[in-house]
This record gives sequence, structure tokens and C-alpha cells, in this order.
Amino acid sequence: MQGIFSLPAAILLISFVGFTAFAQQSGVPVDQAVFMTGIVWALPAKLILVGSIQSGANLFAAFVAVTLSSIRLMPMVAALIPEIRAEKTRTWVLLIVSHLIAVTAWVMAMERVQHVPRVYRVSYVLGLGLTLVLANMLVVGVLYQYVAEFPPIVAGCLFFLTPVYFLASIWSSGRHPVIHIALVVGLLLGPFATLFAPDFDLLLSGIVGGTLAWGLDVLRRRRLEARV
Repeated sequence: MQGIFSLPAAILLISFVGFTAFAQQSGVPVDQAVFMTGIVWALPAKLILVGSIQSGANLFAAFVAVTLSSIRLMPMVAALIPEIRAEKTRTWVLLIVSHLIAVTAWVMAMERVQHVPRVYRVSYVLGLGLTLVLANMLVVGVLYQYVAEFPPIVAGCLFFLTPVYFLASIWSSGRHPVIHIALVVGLLLGPFATLFAPDFDLLLSGIVGGTLAWGLDVLRRRRLEARV
């Protein structure tokens, strides 16, 4: 729970102030905004959901958009679970943990969980994730009535802090060169994907960038092996 008093958590809380302003200005009631924070959790998915509501998209279209956004969290869960699972850890507990994993919780857990005895790692991640979720629900509920006067540019800047921090954190915590290659390739592909396929830019950047990064890393390792 002490993780709430950290720079990553502070940036996330500030970002949720921006989300609160966005939800309020989009006409989402406070109870729905708070509920959305606890159930959807990942900030980009919530922005997509509120944007879908604002644009009048039907339920199925909103569902597909949020699902595609959230698929990016699956590899994070797959990477974290082997690090925290103990011999007697039950599957239903891991399912709860998986719901709490968004980028901030994942980055903080991956950086710190190695210093926690394995038998306590699931409890550690549960405590960290639940604290972040509940704190952000509190931020949304308390500040909802006070953010009505926020200019849209201020709200945008507030929740833009989070992806900037995510990028820096993932780069610094990357344990393998392929992660750095994937980030660079994805960043370079992003503007072109936005120009040619704006509805699928994030998906294309991720799939193409990740595949190219994997291929470049394979070539790099083969060259190293050939030198040896």
C-alpha cells in the first residue's frame, strides 16, 4: 500500500484528475465515472469508452474498441504471473490479480517484486493494485464537482502525463534489448499508421513494431553467435 506514495502513483492520480474532467465535460454521471474507474481500470480504455459514449456509438462498437485497447495488457499479465505465482497460489486469486494489472501497476510490480519473497508476491501485487484502484476511484468521486471549469487543454495535458511516464518507465525497466527495439520501431511507425489507418494505428504499430523488433533481435543474436 505504501506504493501510493511514489512518483508513478502520483502521476497516475494526476492523470485521473484529467480523466475526471473529461468524463464530467462529456456528460458521464459521477457514479458511472467512479464505477468505470474500478471496473475498466486502464485509463486509455476508459478514455475510449467515454469517447464512444460521447460520439453516440452503439454498445457493440464501444465493447470492441475497449476490448482491442485492453488486449495490450494480456502480455503484461503473462509476463507478471510467472514472477509472482507460488506453489499453492490458486487460479481464482490470479484472475483477481489480472484485473488489477494496468501499466502503472505492472511497471511498479515488475521493478519491485524481485525483492519480495515469492510466497508473499501475490499479496504484494494485490495490495498495490487495490490501493491504486481505490485511490483513483476516490479521486474521481471527490473531484468530479470541482473540475467543471477545467479548460480541455488542461485536462488533456493532465492525462497525457501517464503515457509519457509509461514510455520512460518501460524503457528504463526493460530487461532485454528487444523491448528497446520494439519501443523505437513502434514510435517510428506510429505517425505513419495514424496517417494511413487512423482507426487501427495503435494496433498496427504494436503488431508490426513488435514483429519487426523480434526479427531484428533474432538477426542480432545470430550475428553475435557467428562472431563467437
